[in-house]
Amino acid sequence: MTTVPPPPEAASPDFGAVLQALVEKQSVPEETMRELILAIMRGGISEALIAALLTALRMKTEASSEITGTARAMFELATRIPTRRIGLLDTCGTGGDALHTFNISTATAIVVAACEVPVAKHGNRSVSSSSGSADVLEALGVNVQLTPEQVGVCIDRLGIGFCFAPLFHSAMKHVAPIRKQLRFRTIFNLVGPLVNPAGAEHQLLGVSRIETARLLAESLRALGRSRALVVCGANQLDEVALWGETAAFLIEGTQPIREIRWTAADFGLPTIRPEELKVSSPVESAEMIRGILAGNSGPARSIVLANAAAGLAAAGQISIDQLQAGVAVAADAIDSGAARNRLEQLVRLTGEFRTAVK
Repeated sequence: MTTVPPPPEAASPDFGAVLQALVEKQSVPEETMRELILAIMRGGISEALIAALLTALRMKTEASSEITGTARAMFELATRIPTRRIGLLDTCGTGGDALHTFNISTATAIVVAACEVPVAKHGNRSVSSSSGSADVLEALGVNVQLTPEQVGVCIDRLGIGFCFAPLFHSAMKHVAPIRKQLRFRTIFNLVGPLVNPAGAEHQLLGVSRIETARLLAESLRALGRSRALVVCGANQLDEVALWGETAAFLIEGTQPIREIRWTAADFGLPTIRPEELKVSSPVESAEMIRGILAGNSGPARSIVLANAAAGLAAAGQISIDQLQAGVAVAADAIDSGAARNRLEQLVRLTGEFRTAVK
């Protein structure tokens, strides 16, 4: 009997040629980037070359093909979250706006879940902000150190679960020390929100610069997201803003990306100032979120209502032209106590997991 030899492994991309292209301001094709990132995340590339690649990408400015290729590689190696829910929404943003606002997207995730849209909130600890999503959830009493199966149980039972990024992207260990030493934003800061380990079909993705938001919208379309919104508030906030204009990019499968502009008036909400949302720690952020869920009025409530309406639009629960209706649905979820109850349930359930481990 003749034994058929296995097919040869795909050759790794020529790292030197890729670096040369980047230095000359040329973009790397998507599949080449995917293969390159896979090689890096499997430990096959030296730290010096990884640092050179990340630096060259940043100096050139990352292209959509490079972001998409990196996302495909990261998702390929990510640990998946098992869940029976469909139509999941993620509200993870890129961060990096340096405005030190409270955790708007985390509060938004809780409110949208209380509107009966299942949420798989992807996030991490703080890098440049006063409080990361993991930090504020811990301050609220949520146990974020869960297994994939436990996060899946949270999503299935409560319609909300938190995906703590380091637990689901272990292959990032090969680049984490380098990113820390470089001290500037790398392509992985942009790609992180694109690789939800629960495979969320819908997304409200906040970005702090309009040109970057446009790039990520192109990548989401290439990745086949069924419906998503990429938003940039006043070209400075990685959320919907209630000052200036918010640029929004609507992705619906393979249809052309639709670019929209919103102001506070589109939501039927008052204009606010960014400094009214500022906090200095996860504890302060948690206190602000508790106040919102208790029904307190003011700028913090307004910004969450606006982002929750955008989240409902991203999940297809309302039309993109019905933002004020979305605000009303979100306000009811808060004022009825449903959002506060959803957070309390998440605290209890994740606490039970902690007790079980002990």
